[in-house]
Formats: sequence, C-alpha cells, structure tokens
Amino acid sequence: MKNVRVSDVTMKQFARSKAFSLSFKEKLEMAKLLDRLGASVIEMEGIERPKADSLLIKSIASIVKNSALAVPVALDGENIELTWASLAEAKDARLQVEASVSPAQIEYIYGKKANTMAESIVATITACAAKTKNVEFVAIDAGRSDMEYLADVVTKAIAAGATTVTVCDTAGKMLPAEFAQFIKDLYVAAPALNDVTLGVSCSDELAMADACAIASIMEGAGEVKTAAYALNVASTDKIAKILATKQDTCQATCSVRVTEIDRISAQIARMCEAGEAKGQSVAGAMASADESIVLTAHDSMEDVMACVAKLGYDLSAEDAAQVYEAFLRIASKKEKVGSLELDAIVASAALQVPPTYELDSYVINCGNTISASGYVKMIKNGHPVEAVALGDGPIDAAFYAIEQIVGHHYDLDSFQVQAVTEGQEAMGETVIKLAANDKIYSGRGISTDIVGASIHAYVNALNKVVYEEQN
Repeated sequence: MKNVRVSDVTMKQFARSKAFSLSFKEKLEMAKLLDRLGASVIEMEGIERPKADSLLIKSIASIVKNSALAVPVALDGENIELTWASLAEAKDARLQVEASVSPAQIEYIYGKKANTMAESIVATITACAAKTKNVEFVAIDAGRSDMEYLADVVTKAIAAGATTVTVCDTAGKMLPAEFAQFIKDLYVAAPALNDVTLGVSCSDELAMADACAIASIMEGAGEVKTAAYALNVASTDKIAKILATKQDTCQATCSVRVTEIDRISAQIARMCEAGEAKGQSVAGAMASADESIVLTAHDSMEDVMACVAKLGYDLSAEDAAQVYEAFLRIASKKEKVGSLELDAIVASAALQVPPTYELDSYVINCGNTISASGYVKMIKNGHPVEAVALGDGPIDAAFYAIEQIVGHHYDLDSFQVQAVTEGQEAMGETVIKLAANDKIYSGRGISTDIVGASIHAYVNALNKVVYEEQN
C-alpha cells in the first residue's frame, strides 16, 4: 500500500488571489496549522518582492517542523539563488518549475514556441537540480496538451532532474474516468514517470476535483494538490477522509491526521473567511475612505505630505511640490479634501513619466455561465504585445492579461472606484496602487466603462514602476 503525498496549496492560492488579504502573522499561523494537520507539502507563492517575500519564506521555513516547503522559481531561473537561500532553514525544501504545456497558453500567455518552452523548462530544472534533489515540474494545462508533446516535455524534465512531475487539469473539464485514462495513457507515453512521483492537480470547475484526484491515485498518481479551504481544487479534508475510509480499494493512505482534520479545517476556514472579508476584491470592489484624512485649502504642504505618507506614498521633493500644487487647485473649489480625492491627486500629479506601455485595445468576455476572460493589446516601444488570461471577474482577467504581457506580478495595494458624474452614463474614476520595490505607485483612469477605467489606471501605475526600475 503506497503513501500518497498531500500537497496543500491554500497559502499559494491565497497569495495569487486579489480577493484575500492575510497579515504576516496570519500566514505564519496558517503554515503552523497545515504542518500540524500533516500535509506532506505546504506550497507558497514565489518571490516577487525580494525583501518581504524572502522574509516570509524564511520565517515559515523556520517554524514548519514536519512538512516539506515548496516554492516556485521564475521560468528563466533568475531568482533560484534567492529562493533557495530563503528556504535554507526548511526541514525539507522543494523548488518548483511551473510552465504551461498547452498550445494556446504557450503562445498567447508565455509568448513562446513549443520547442522554446521545452528548452526553458529543461534549463530551469537543471539549475534547480544543482541545488536540491527535491525538484518538481508542474505542467500547467496538461489536460489540453498534445499527448506526444506532453510526454516529450515530461521525459526531458525528468532527465534534467525533476523528481516529482505534476500534471494539471487546469480547465477542469475532465470526468473522473477521462482523467484516469489520461493518467494511464501518460504512463504509457512517458515510461520515465515510473522512476519518479507523478502528482496531479484537478480544477473543481465541474465539482469533480476530488473524484478525479482519487481516480488518478488508483491509476498510479503518488501526490495530489489540495486546499484546506474551498479554492477550486481538490479538498484536503475530503481526500484525506476518502483515503482513510477506502484505503483497501485505493491501495493508498496519506499522512493527514483525520482525527484532527475537522478542528484544524474549521480554524483555517475562519482565518480564510476573515481574510476574504478584508481583501480588496478586484472584481468591482469599492475602497472605503480613510476618515481620519480631512484637508482644506488652509493646510500647509507639511500637513498634506503627512497625509500622503499615511496613504503609503514616498514622494520626491519634486513630486511633493506638484502634488501640493494640484491639491491647492482642488481644495480651492471644495470645502474639504478626503483620502479618496488625495489618492486621485497623487495618481494624476506625481511621477508623470514617458509611457513604456500604451493601451491599444482590449476585449473582455464574462457571464454567469463562463469564466471571465480578458484580451489586452498594448504597444511597447512601437511594437504590439498582447495576451489572453482568465480571472475571477472581468477586471481580474484584464489585470492578469497585463501581467502576462509584462511578465511580472505586482501586488495590488489598493483598488478604488468612485463616480465623478451622475446618471446612467456616469463617468467612473478608478485609482489603483501597486506595491513594488518597497514603494507605492498609483495610477488613475476615468471612463464610462469601469473596466476600461481600471485598465487605464493599472497601465498608468505600471508605467511609473517600469520607469523607475529602468532608471
């Protein structure tokens, strides 16, 4: 009877979602709970902000006593050294190499050709394998990949040093019998899989992630990605209970402590629900004003800059002068200026830079029966660049598409929407604050289309980040 590794992705999914917000302390507490629960692997998001993310990984590595800690690296391998250094204190550290293997995502999201993607995967895995034997290759959207190409990439990944290979049914369109046959066919097409651990990740799009995961285990899968909170993947709770109840049928067990699972899952659920309530939901969230900020035309530059700093900005002397001048123009026409107005003033007046990216066009598809998708086309240095992405809503999808174009994820510090005119054709103003390089950059967009206003605001803030990084 084999022991199936349960790799919990709750923390990673939380970090990637704009709908949740957990404090540093809460992230540490969640890691402790997952470790106590008996998860074989605890997965975290990769390093985007070197100082903050590296500190979090180091802190969690020092407190996790039993579980392995898995962190993805950039496909170009540029942050392998920093990631590995952050995992130095982990009892068992794993480096993950995540890459899509489906034609659509390879071309439109990663902007690569199939052979180039395979070369990037092999190069990155080879670099990771030089650090540790615990290297995982995660084949995103494997369910929609050509079997011959998938088998070739998997075989090359194993040869390069991957000791765990995870295939993802990202679309979540397979029934349990179909996924079981997919796993069986993959073992035949890539015999090298018999020498490593095959992992699976099943989307819960059809509410069958648990059934698909169990079906794959019965066909030889040795690891399954789950979440202790409902996050569109297989459930840690249900997988553990199924294996405990039907271990003779499945010929498999796992290390999750079923006797403690209800209590610990309830604790994690309360933490997640609180994080969801705190989160700034990108899909149409309205930011509340900081009522402690109330300024008038009689306030000095020092008073205004103190409030600007309270909002998280660190302005140069030149930007501070421009913001104060813009503030006086607005304050002369209003009885008072609050935090939302001040945010908009900073976004429009501070750090005005030549645009690296210019928005050309966008197409958003969404509805109550389909996942929201966003197509965004921008111009960079005179050349068109475009991407397609899925999201939790139209704005979320558009932002993910922009991130695919830029090739980088920036933390969304704040997302504000307010009407600036009245009526059915009211103009909406969006102010977005991105966190990058330990600073806050804001962008502003105005349109009758709130999605368009949000995209313009994001691109405006993005250009400020890129300009400072390049200069």
